[in-house]
Amino acid sequence: MIEFRNVSKWYGDFQVLKHCTTTIKKGEVVVVCGPSGSGKSTLIKTVNGLEPFQEGEIFVDGVSVGARGTHLPKLRARIGMVFQHFELFPHLNVMRNLALAQTKVLGRSADQAAQRAQQLLQRVGLADHQDKYPGQLSGGQQQRVAIARALAMDPVAMLFDEPTSALDPEMVNEVLDVMVDLAREGMTMIVVTHEMGFARKVADRVVFMDEGRIVEDCSKEDFFEHPEERSERAQQFLSKILSY
Repeated sequence: MIEFRNVSKWYGDFQVLKHCTTTIKKGEVVVVCGPSGSGKSTLIKTVNGLEPFQEGEIFVDGVSVGARGTHLPKLRARIGMVFQHFELFPHLNVMRNLALAQTKVLGRSADQAAQRAQQLLQRVGLADHQDKYPGQLSGGQQQRVAIARALAMDPVAMLFDEPTSALDPEMVNEVLDVMVDLAREGMTMIVVTHEMGFARKVADRVVFMDEGRIVEDCSKEDFFEHPEERSERAQQFLSKILSY
């Protein structure tokens, strides 16, 4: 479904991604982890062209992201993206947040968009909040609305960029529960996260990054249960996050 081939990216003279190669199969859940500044968020933002890259190739469902003829808005409509800070429209209520792109991009009627929005709000446990504005919701509720909005576009894959890092601890699980359900339903997902409990529960693979490189790309069992077989950098990371 998603393929990275030798992808490199620079910000000026600073190389933020270094020859990254990996493949995410349809229905696979891949957790990307690593220390701050390792290139995790940049990597997943290259998937839908939010971050351009200078070398290599990325394919999403057979479409080359970096090719000159690729229509990026059309591609982005097929890839759900959930950010750290929700990115909801504050002046639109929850229902309008979910319906807008459906009507503008997918060409659905207002009734079709509203029906799909109601289905998804029910799914994320927010059916009673459709007339509220983002500012009237908790952080966890806003993030669940953001997930529902991404799903409203019927994406072929979902990208999550540290979706719980801006939440109060009490709200983290309500968002992770929705993501766990998505994973179990077979959604293709790339998740940048520090939530190792989530990784252990639902990830098929773990990609560990450091200094712009993919250092580890293995099953979650190999990553968590056989740390002695991992690189020294991954062992350091695991020793710190698994000691509490």
